[in-house]
Amino acid sequence: MTKMIFLNLPVSDLARATAFYQAVGATKNEQFSDDTASGMAFSETIHVMLLTHEKFRQFTPKDIADAKRTSEVLICLSAESREAVDDLVAKAAGAGGLADPGPKQDYGFMYGRSFEDLDGHIWEVMWMDLEACKQAQADMATA
Repeated sequence: MTKMIFLNLPVSDLARATAFYQAVGATKNEQFSDDTASGMAFSETIHVMLLTHEKFRQFTPKDIADAKRTSEVLICLSAESREAVDDLVAKAAGAGGLADPGPKQDYGFMYGRSFEDLDGHIWEVMWMDLEACKQAQADMATA
């Protein structure tokens, strides 16, 4: 079986968060959605469960981090091109998110930007030319 990732995120407004993630390209899976959760799919292997705070508390005894004030996790999605990176960040900003809460990264063979969702969760979006990356690593190893 192919490994999959299911990321669970606490959200303050489920409907608003669901609309935001749809705007950045995720598809809502009604089978895993109700008035406490929205199952969102970025691909066949990458899923995000948006959970109300009440629902999220059922899975952990710990306090829910305020992602607008503290770092809880950094999430990174791959993109097919530099243009796709820019497009996803623009979609996030257009849906009410914050574009580039961290600095842009441009190493030639690797390009990345980030956005912050409505609840403060930071997502990095990264494109990488794997062959150029391998060559850069080889060059550094021989230097």
